[in-house]
Amino acid sequence: MRAVVLAVLVGALLSGCRRQESRPQEGASSAPQAPAPAASPPGAVLFISADTRGYLGPCGCSENMRGGIGRAAFQVQEARKGGQPVLYVDGGNSLFGESHLKPDQVPQEERKAKALADAFRTMGLAVRATGELDDTRGADFRRGLGLPEVASGGVKLLDAGARKVAVVAAASGEALVQASQQARAQGADFVVGLLDQPLEAAQAAAALPGLAANLVVATHSAGEFSAEENRLVRSDVPVVAVQSKGRSLLRVDLTYAAAKGPFALQRSQGDVDREVTALEQRITLLDKEINLPGIDPKLKALKQGKRDELAARKQGLLTAPPAPATDVNGFALRFLPLESNLPSAQDTQALVKAYDADVGKLNLEWAKAHGQDCPLPAKGQAGFVGSATCADCHAEATTVWQGSKHHHAWETLEAVGKQHHLNCIGCHVTGWQQPGGVCRLDKVAGREDVGCESCHGPGSKHVEAPSPETIVGKPGQAVCVTCHNPENSPHFDFATYLPRILAPGHGRPVKSGQAGEPPAK
Repeated sequence: MRAVVLAVLVGALLSGCRRQESRPQEGASSAPQAPAPAASPPGAVLFISADTRGYLGPCGCSENMRGGIGRAAFQVQEARKGGQPVLYVDGGNSLFGESHLKPDQVPQEERKAKALADAFRTMGLAVRATGELDDTRGADFRRGLGLPEVASGGVKLLDAGARKVAVVAAASGEALVQASQQARAQGADFVVGLLDQPLEAAQAAAALPGLAANLVVATHSAGEFSAEENRLVRSDVPVVAVQSKGRSLLRVDLTYAAAKGPFALQRSQGDVDREVTALEQRITLLDKEINLPGIDPKLKALKQGKRDELAARKQGLLTAPPAPATDVNGFALRFLPLESNLPSAQDTQALVKAYDADVGKLNLEWAKAHGQDCPLPAKGQAGFVGSATCADCHAEATTVWQGSKHHHAWETLEAVGKQHHLNCIGCHVTGWQQPGGVCRLDKVAGREDVGCESCHGPGSKHVEAPSPETIVGKPGQAVCVTCHNPENSPHFDFATYLPRILAPGHGRPVKSGQAGEPPAK
């Protein structure tokens, strides 16, 4: 009996010691620690980007926006520390965002394309395909960037350790079939097909007889907002479309068996996939709450901390090595969203900073040398008069506007040195590129900020004949979403945001006494 009691006491003491050892020491950080990286199985890692559309990073208008070439470079550079062969491939349609540029856009967009090309080099780009949006400034400009390319219909064979990976490019399904067969004939063990088409066309190509690819990537979305999410279609030949504008990477983990042979897609990682999905849902909800106008700063900070913790946990799951293959060669597909809490590669981010510093000067110099004023409004059409003119008769409304974020729109650009960036200025001044408005970066004075006429329309006719018929009294959602679009303001909700710019004297009667949120500060 005594032996039994003694054993229980010893067990309790040891258990207490273990519990005590598990507590963080005083002064130590209690933040969750990332698990130690697991040993990588024999294989290789492929990173694939596509449809970047000339984006070096997100616009920064909202909290927690995905993207950034610096974050992408960090993912590739970190993977190379794992000891496996790492190949970075770009699917094309990456250098420019439009197929045609206005003359004033040329200096900025060419400089940006050069910055992207330099960033690709820091990432050790193995090969890239080309598409319509790469040739906006002509094939000679593209070739002059000196990046390794695979021509449409061509094959590029790459070493991936104990296996050969082929990257083939094509503009049609039939050409993809032919190129994939050529890749096999050249000894490729794993074939990636880059198809310069949207997802639906890539799905059709993946079903064509004779296709010898293991994976098809749709590299050209149908429109600017057609690739807002990562897409994976699981079929005999899986098809993927990576979130556009550099917001995500596709990671392909190859695992090698002892002998060469066909590669099989790892269909599911069970609990890991479910946990990643659950984390993404929670992060999406937190993003929406963090971006609510008027949220209490302390509550916002708490939610941001929780969001960063969940994003770090998700990142750890997405970058963990897959289970090793035993008797088959396998591949796993994972999208890596480039979340705002992820670090950026210093060398790549330095290129972005250099671009930001250069492009404002280039644009301003171009405007001074070649800029033209906006045309005058057509006969009978209203022109812009400026918010100062509106204030002469609308003092109460002006006071409300002066307390809103719209009134500080120009300041936000100046704070980050982007007041001369053509991608940004249109939503931070009044009447950009409109008759009688602002068409020159060197002549913005008096039209800074999102002014009265940004929402209510040009006011000259209203000044001449004050009347509800000569002005837009109650702008609708269609006006707001010209700037509050999915790219700049992904969490915008008209009913939620509208009260932030309304108050007695601006959308509510001066003496109504109605309760409502004050304008945003």
